[in-house]
Amino acid sequence: MEPLFSLTGIVFGHTSERPVFNGIDLTLNPSDRVALTGSNGSGKTTLLYLMVGLVRPQSGVLVAFGRHRRKEADFHEVRLRAGLLFDNSDSQLFCATVEDDVAFGPFNLGWPRARVEAAVRDTLERLDVATCRDRSPAELSYGEKRLVALATILAMEPDVMLLDEPTNGLDDSHVDTMVRALQTTKCALLVASHDRIFLKRVTTQCIRLDQGRIVSGSL
Repeated sequence: MEPLFSLTGIVFGHTSERPVFNGIDLTLNPSDRVALTGSNGSGKTTLLYLMVGLVRPQSGVLVAFGRHRRKEADFHEVRLRAGLLFDNSDSQLFCATVEDDVAFGPFNLGWPRARVEAAVRDTLERLDVATCRDRSPAELSYGEKRLVALATILAMEPDVMLLDEPTNGLDDSHVDTMVRALQTTKCALLVASHDRIFLKRVTTQCIRLDQGRIVSGSL
């Protein structure tokens, strides 16, 4: 089975003296559910950004969905198939209504209107935010924004979801809703989080960023 992502010898740093990554190797396969751990500043968010082309490595090979990815145009397909949940939901929600935000990705995939409408309805119900459908994202509570941001990804039926600190600031009820949705999704997961209880509920293996490299971890 072909990996979704294969990173080999990835080097990245804002300065050459202190690279964030010093030869990272990572393989993510379909149906993998991987926890990504590490101390603050270890590069968890940077790794997720790199996988979808928001930052580029200085060296190394990044293969996503069977193709080498180097230039901006190479990542257009990647961003349609790999859903990134930002740690700040306000970075993810930019339309006038929740419905428009959740429909944005499916429309970009070229889905017919009927399929988009069904995806919006089903995803909002799945995440218990259907009552927010006609509201402005700016009016939502923090927890509602977090679930709607996740809905914008789930609605696209991605091959993999890359989640950056998904439970930060959420109460137990919102966390439980998120867990139920993630436990039933069929796509692969790479979840960067300090919330080890949450990670135990939604992932099955763990890796850790340590001094610029990926090592095996435990929960």
